[in-house]
Amino acid sequence: MRISRVHATWCRVPIPYERQHTSDFGRVPTFDSVIVRVETACGLTGWGEAKAGVGSAAACAGLAAIINDDYAPLLLGQDPRDISRLWDVMYNTPREGYAIAGGYALPQVGRRGLSISAIAGVDVALWDILGKSLDVPVWRLLGGKRVDRMPAYASGGWADATKIGEQLQGYCDQAGFRAVKMRVGVMDGSPARSAARVRAARERLGPDIRLMADAHGTWTVAEARAFARMVEDCSLFWFEEPVSADDKAGMAEVRRSSSVPISAGESEFTRHDFREICELRAADVLQPDLAIAGGLTEGLRISALASAYNLRLAPHLWSGAPAFAAGMHLAATQSAGFILEYSLGHNPMLHDLIEESFPVEDGHVAIPDRPGLGITVREAFLQKYGQEGRA
Repeated sequence: MRISRVHATWCRVPIPYERQHTSDFGRVPTFDSVIVRVETACGLTGWGEAKAGVGSAAACAGLAAIINDDYAPLLLGQDPRDISRLWDVMYNTPREGYAIAGGYALPQVGRRGLSISAIAGVDVALWDILGKSLDVPVWRLLGGKRVDRMPAYASGGWADATKIGEQLQGYCDQAGFRAVKMRVGVMDGSPARSAARVRAARERLGPDIRLMADAHGTWTVAEARAFARMVEDCSLFWFEEPVSADDKAGMAEVRRSSSVPISAGESEFTRHDFREICELRAADVLQPDLAIAGGLTEGLRISALASAYNLRLAPHLWSGAPAFAAGMHLAATQSAGFILEYSLGHNPMLHDLIEESFPVEDGHVAIPDRPGLGITVREAFLQKYGQEGRA
């Protein structure tokens, strides 16, 4: 089995104005992601997804170019089942004039950012191919699923203090969600206003619904500590990304300042970033986005860190269908995995990109038995929304 083609397509899907929301990233008018297609000479096709970063859009053109121009030539003719070796091939650039299978390699200059996201998209597609080649779901390759279905939390929550409770209760009523996440941070103007919204949400939801709050890393350490103290009696299930991902020591300080659990990781790259979070005791829940952090291969390594440090794993799944499926397979098989994120914003990349669906019933998502990732990408969707690298 040999790789015959690798191609990335930047998809930009307009969001209807009435479905757009405003948060710390401003008004979000489009949903952008890079869909990766890996073809084999024997006819199997694997699908992956790469993201330039949370809230990023224009950088998708550069991300697609890295995959198409830099990584594709390295992968052509290789066996797609050699996933770990090919991950290292992309991570360590082979020296010109030497064969991949035994030549010298140079460290990648950019070992974070777009380079790792590009690896992530290809890596997920390779796992999809491996599963299809063996006619088994990816979860079987990862050691077998621990559960047949996983609890999910509804991710959204942008309304103001007068409407946030109604909005989140609507999520619960929609599909039986028993956990919901709302946005806080500089979008509110002050920690006190964010805390008021959390209090309003808790009052409407009652004590039995798990409630999370996500600040997108927008606060200073002092602001995040103040917010955490203000909401200590609101039983937050976790406080997500309290400060910039670049300030892991600051995040550890926030965690020590209150009893509210801290979650983080959606903007981190590779196991090395997550190792630092673990060593600093900066978080209780690790949230790798597999379309950013390095794919399923790196997700397994991050999950091992979570287990070793007695932490929990909840992949960041504000993404399209390939990354959602990959995160679901990972969470369902790992001892640290315990809950799935389910976007309730306008997300055509999750619901319209593929033929299948991931329905939520009684607040849970069933783990499918379909081969590979279990998805069938609609070519017409790629043709309609694909930018093909155009800025």
